[in-house]
Parts: sequence; C-alpha cells; structure tokens
Amino acid sequence: MKIWILRHGEAEPHARRDAERELTAYGREQVLHSAARLIGQPLDSILVSPYVRARQTAELVRKALGFTPDLVTVPWLTPESDPRDAVGKLPDTGNVLLVSHQPFVGELISLLQHGHTRQPQPMQTASLAELAGEWPLAGSMTLLGVYHA
Repeated sequence: MKIWILRHGEAEPHARRDAERELTAYGREQVLHSAARLIGQPLDSILVSPYVRARQTAELVRKALGFTPDLVTVPWLTPESDPRDAVGKLPDTGNVLLVSHQPFVGELISLLQHGHTRQPQPMQTASLAELAGEWPLAGSMTLLGVYHA
C-alpha cells in the first residue's frame, strides 16, 4: 500500500475564516508541479480536508491526473486534527492521496514512519510525501521521499 500526503498550495494570507482561504495563483502553480509527480501512480482514492484551499488543491490534482472518481471530503484532515485518530480512519489497502495542512501532515508522516509525532516532517506548501508499507499503522510505513514544489 502507498499513502501520498500532499500539503495544499500557497493560500491567501487572510479570509473571513481560516477554512475559507483560497489558493493564490502561485499556489495553483505549486500544486500542478507536485501533481506531475503523481502521473502514472495508481491512485484508488483522494481524501481531502473540508477547507477551501485543500479542496482546490485536490481538484487541481484530480484534473491534472484525469482521476475520475469523486474526491472524498473527510473532517479528520484539518490542521487541528489528531494524527492518532486519523491513522485509524485510513483505508487498509490500496493507494491513497491525502490532501491536508500543517501541522497535521508533518505529524501524520512522523506517526506513520516512527510511531510518534515528536519528529514532524517539514512540509512546505504543495510538498508531497510518499510512504509505503503493508498496513497504515503507526510506525509501520517507510518514507520513500518528500518532494517540494
């Protein structure tokens, strides 16, 4: 199984609510650059945070890849989400792309790789991490690479 974790692209600095911040033009370019790394990768699903910038990021990736299934918006991929709760909600099989935010993504990568969140993976906007393993359990996956836009 592979889990790809993508942090959203650069977003506007302000909006009425944090969840409503939209991608900037540069953020869209960053996302398309990262999406190119996923070309040819077998994806079964794309799970995305409900925040606007993450949904915009996921939609850009979906279109760039010609991925036809619907995006799956889940409430446990927000910046404030607990990675320990999220691990229990990940699919057990297949290849999945998660589109989310810092500090959540860095902590989730650390949890999947090391079994704890004390060494969060640095993730810039539109950074893409690739993890592989038999099961999506804490400490059971290998970080194959982190690619920065």
